[in-house]
Amino acid sequence: MTPRQALHQRLAALDAHLRAENPNLLPVLPTFRAFDRLLVGLGLIGPYESLTTRIPWWPMVAVLGTFSAGKSTFINGYLGEALQNTGNQAVDDKFTVICHGPQTRKEALPGTALNADPRFPFYRIADEIEKVAAGEGKRIDNYLQLKAVSGDRTKGKIFVDSPGFDADDQRRSVLRLVDHIVDLSDLVLVFFDARHPEPGAMQDTLRHLVAKTVNRADARKVCYILNQVDTTAKEDNLEAVFGAWQRAIAQAGLVSGRFYAIYDAQSAVSIEDEARRARYEARRDADLAEIHARVAEVEVARAYRIVGSIDNLVKELEGEVIPTLTAAVARWRRGVLIGDAVWLVALLGLIGGGGYALGGGVGAWLEWLMDARPQWFGEQPVRLAAALGLFAAAFLAGHGWLRGVVARSVAATLPDRFGDVDLNLRQGFLKSTRFFRSLFAKRPAGWSAGARKRIFAIREGTAVHVQRLNDIYTDPAGRRQNGKPTA
Repeated sequence: MTPRQALHQRLAALDAHLRAENPNLLPVLPTFRAFDRLLVGLGLIGPYESLTTRIPWWPMVAVLGTFSAGKSTFINGYLGEALQNTGNQAVDDKFTVICHGPQTRKEALPGTALNADPRFPFYRIADEIEKVAAGEGKRIDNYLQLKAVSGDRTKGKIFVDSPGFDADDQRRSVLRLVDHIVDLSDLVLVFFDARHPEPGAMQDTLRHLVAKTVNRADARKVCYILNQVDTTAKEDNLEAVFGAWQRAIAQAGLVSGRFYAIYDAQSAVSIEDEARRARYEARRDADLAEIHARVAEVEVARAYRIVGSIDNLVKELEGEVIPTLTAAVARWRRGVLIGDAVWLVALLGLIGGGGYALGGGVGAWLEWLMDARPQWFGEQPVRLAAALGLFAAAFLAGHGWLRGVVARSVAATLPDRFGDVDLNLRQGFLKSTRFFRSLFAKRPAGWSAGARKRIFAIREGTAVHVQRLNDIYTDPAGRRQNGKPTA
């Protein structure tokens, strides 16, 4: 299969998926393809690559947190299936992706099922793991597994259950997966254990999750959950424990956000005092209802997030990528001009007398040209033309070599994966340094007036997509009743 055929196959599969699962997003595909053509022209993606394969199209809920914080118990309770192993110790050391299937499969499918399928959020994640831990990319099955559940609550959604990560010897590859999950998820549920709410037990989670979400533009998608609060019923100190936990999170830099206190009714400790039990149950039920409502709304969040990703990419392109490439082209130009000046002086030095020391072919040519100097403007114009031609050829050969050397040097300072969709800045810069490109062209290759017009059209198309979604999910004028226009 050729790269072109592979891309067409992936686009056809995505089209079929959206028609079946979320037809409201079908009109967005042409806008992505228009952006693809623009980015190909800039050299930021390959000719047989597409942005559509670099973002997950299924809504995604991530469940992260410390060991034994009740993550798997929560997932089992929400799905109504004893899918994940539970216990007071670490019971699973892999990231488990859970999606809908024709029948429930408690037997996990290997990580390869996720790494090779562009519809899932871990497409080609083995390459990323390899970058941070050499040799680990080929061991993808040690990091990921896939399970299927036939219940209604998994339809149109993907859940990710993470292993705990508060051990001191965490591998960078695991943390890379955690960051990847947070970036791609529409809802992130961060679990803490009410039995160990003190900052010491939460240190790694605070560092790797809370502190990183403080400055996120989409920080609202992260919910912080203090689980197993039934263990505070004996002392009746839920408010004190909850407050201490919130202060620990505030010390990590988070001063706002949504916080919940819950516990699993099936495994909860017995609360003898009836009034106390009623108070704990009311708090649990209210918080669980809000969490479940947030999970149910991720399909809407994903639709807006996909449309919003286009606008974010436009801003990233104009605000970061193009200025970075422009600055790199300017550095390359200065380097080549300095090299040209040095090479020109060296050539003139050779012609002015250094050629005699060379001996052989080059020395003989230079000697011949020097003997011809008094006659250059007289009776031997052929020698003059030959001299100038040889000089120009030598200069251009050196200039071409310098262009390549300086370009490779500057390219080494640029990333080959930049931003949320892994734009190849290094490839885009090298496209701007090809030999047929003028050394004095200040704009990166592909960034023309026509490209800016296409950017404007893409931005306008994004606004239309947002308005269309608003028309689906909102009705400010009150003209619809039960989803239909009123008379």
